[in-house]
Amino acid sequence: MTESETLPRRGLMFILSSPSGAGKTTIARKLLAAEQSLAMSVSVTTRPIRPGETEGKDYFFTQRPQFDRMVEAGDFLEWAEVFGNCYGTPRAQISEGLAAGQDYLFDIDWQGAQQLSQAAGPDVVSVFLLPPSIGELEHRLRSRGTDSDEVIRGRMDRARAEISHWDAYDYVLVNENVDACFEQVRTILHAERLKRERQRGLIEFARELMR
Repeated sequence: MTESETLPRRGLMFILSSPSGAGKTTIARKLLAAEQSLAMSVSVTTRPIRPGETEGKDYFFTQRPQFDRMVEAGDFLEWAEVFGNCYGTPRAQISEGLAAGQDYLFDIDWQGAQQLSQAAGPDVVSVFLLPPSIGELEHRLRSRGTDSDEVIRGRMDRARAEISHWDAYDYVLVNENVDACFEQVRTILHAERLKRERQRGLIEFARELMR
C-alpha cells in the first residue's frame, strides 16, 4: 500500500496567474485534463449569463444586492469588481472540498491571489507565468487577430503592471515552451500535494511505526 493510499490528504488551492497572452489558459486546460483530483474553482458573479454557459458549472449567477449581502456576511474567500461586474470565491464550498481532499484551480489576478493567500495561506499555492520577452508577448496578442491596436496597447500596459507583482507568488516560471512549462507546473502541483502538513494522520501514523 502506498503512502497516498495510507494517509488521506487535505486539498489545496492552486493559483495560476499571468498577463494576457502568456499561456495561462492553455496550461490551465491541460492541467485540468491531466489531473482528475483538480477542479476549476467556480465563482459567484453578477455578470449576466451568456449563451452556452451553465449555472454551477461556469459560474454561480446572482444579482448585485445578493452579492453585496454575501460580501457583508464574509461568504467569500476573495472577491473583486471587474468592468462593473463582481466575482467572488465562495468560502463554504471550497472549505468543504479541501477537507475532502479536493484540489481547486484558480484563474485570478495578483489582487485575487493576495486576498486568497491572506484568507487561507497554508492551503494556497501560487504560480505566476512570465512570457519569454515583452516583444514575444505583444506578438502573441497580435497573432490572435481579434484586437485593435488600441486594445493591444491597453493589454500591454496592463501586462506590465501585472508583471510588476511577480515577486508576490510562490513560484515564477518563464513560459517559452508550452509543453515544458506545463510539465513544470504539474511538477509543482505534485510536490505540493506531498507536503507534510497536507498529510492528515501523519503524526499518528509515524508514532505507530515507532512503537
